[in-house]
Amino acid sequence: MIELGGQAPATNLIKDVTEADFMAEVVEMSQTVPVIVDFWAPWCGPCKTLGPALEAAVTKAGGAVRMAKVNVDENQGIAGQLRVQSVPTVYAFWQGQPVDGFQGNVPASELEDFVNRVVATAGGAAEEDGGLADAVIAADEMLDEGDAAGAAQTFAAILTEDPVNAAAFGGMARAHIALDEFEQAEAVLNGAPAEISSAPEIEAAHAQLALARQGQDAGPVGELEATLEADPANHQARYDLALALAANGRSGEAVDHLLEIFRCDAEWNEGAAKSQLFTIFDALKPNDPVVLNGRRKLSSMIFV
Repeated sequence: MIELGGQAPATNLIKDVTEADFMAEVVEMSQTVPVIVDFWAPWCGPCKTLGPALEAAVTKAGGAVRMAKVNVDENQGIAGQLRVQSVPTVYAFWQGQPVDGFQGNVPASELEDFVNRVVATAGGAAEEDGGLADAVIAADEMLDEGDAAGAAQTFAAILTEDPVNAAAFGGMARAHIALDEFEQAEAVLNGAPAEISSAPEIEAAHAQLALARQGQDAGPVGELEATLEADPANHQARYDLALALAANGRSGEAVDHLLEIFRCDAEWNEGAAKSQLFTIFDALKPNDPVVLNGRRKLSSMIFV
């Protein structure tokens, strides 16, 4: 298949990707090699310039990065899930998560810098950061094991060495959330430098903080479950239960309840169920099974 600009995608390095193989070619592939995703459309003028230039930069990287081209007209579900609002939009995925990106056309020289930056994120950065990447992993493990206070201390130490470490800022906020210190978590996020304020780790922590605060006002899970059992058509009770479940780490159950509300009445409470679904998706890793299954089910309801 001939692509925009008359160039055929390089074998293996550059591929046309659809909703059917996005998981395999982007999310799973990015576990071992970074994948740059180019969202384009046949009617998009700037795409005709950006696409071939980005392909050239990826090819020049010699296999250190791969590229997936997604036609948004033919794959609206994926574009909607990743909130692609205009084209061209470019995301870079590493280990299942978007780690960089931009919108609109950019000069070819900047594209090469972008590709090199993505390659460094996936490879050289871990070797050149004085062990900070390993420290972030260790702190995340502490947090997962319930030692939120210890994790917060480790993240703070990382930030003394690297004041623009988005993973450490996000991790420290998550540690404060785990300790029910919501004001401190918000202060950490608000204190993140402007250049990393929209990093995936920061945005995920913002979403987790929103879920935690919503859960405070939702009521006890047991009482909400009893209310819903007595009246399964009570959307407000189901919604409040979803908030409480999400705040208690039971995201899969929360997503199921929100999907049920959306199935019954997509516009209920000004589309609150769909909005809350995106908040939960944002709070989790993009390759989390809850996110992948939830997005797929939501898409099937939207694009019927």
